[in-house]
Amino acid sequence: MKRKTMPYFLMAAPALALFFLFHTYPLLQGIFYSFTDWKGYGDWDFVGFKNYLNVFQDKRAWDAYLFTFKFAVVSTILVNVISIIVALGLNAKIKFRKSLRAVYFMPNILSILIIGFIFNFIFAHFLPDMAKSLGFEALSKNILGDPDLAWIGIVIVSVWQAVAFNTILYLAGLQTIPSDLYEAAVIDGAGKWKMFWTVTFPLIAPFFTINMVLAMKNFLMVFDQIMAMTGGGPGTSTESISLLIYRGGFSGGEFAYQSANAVIYFIIILVVSIAQIKFLQKREVEL
Repeated sequence: MKRKTMPYFLMAAPALALFFLFHTYPLLQGIFYSFTDWKGYGDWDFVGFKNYLNVFQDKRAWDAYLFTFKFAVVSTILVNVISIIVALGLNAKIKFRKSLRAVYFMPNILSILIIGFIFNFIFAHFLPDMAKSLGFEALSKNILGDPDLAWIGIVIVSVWQAVAFNTILYLAGLQTIPSDLYEAAVIDGAGKWKMFWTVTFPLIAPFFTINMVLAMKNFLMVFDQIMAMTGGGPGTSTESISLLIYRGGFSGGEFAYQSANAVIYFIIILVVSIAQIKFLQKREVEL
């Protein structure tokens, strides 16, 4: 090894060792156990691809996949639409712009579990009590206790918490657009909507790609919000894949089976992320 490269190697080696110890090694260990019948304790035997085949025949796993993707798609769209609108507002020449940016970012620094418990109280007591006093029967019940509506409550909280981070990224993108492009658009007689659609949106396309991929990936891995708000219920109506893997693997004696489920889910998230990047990068333009 050349003397010039030695310092770089020595600086990177501890980080690489820690990454391998706490990320790569557990991943390889999980893949290994997915080919066994290990319950998390005791002896085990190799079972080949039996666990993987059983995942595809498990109705509870299918329901969890369906709920997770429905939740992730709806939340990703809502987060990006709201984030763009908020970012455009915060990028405009308004009073208290810097203070408002700090206020909008606050949800992102709060604990997801604390936010979940607070909104659990709001949905269970505050909103129903207020709706009853105002005579709104449609909102007079706890939606988290309804199997058909509970996922909407989780979407509301997740989107509210995630908008802050995505808004910051869109704000960073808006700062990169030269003002003379807007001046040229005004001279050409472009209105607000046309200016956004032909100037702003194409030029923040790389940030749109990043936000879409990160939001989709994070929502597909939803766990904390569900644990804090519904625990996967009522019944299993809001049980996500991450929650199913956690419960089955660590308290249900299905360590090897859920390891196979985790490997499958890892591959699915990887494929979805790559497909998103490939598709969205086609519409990006360079300044």
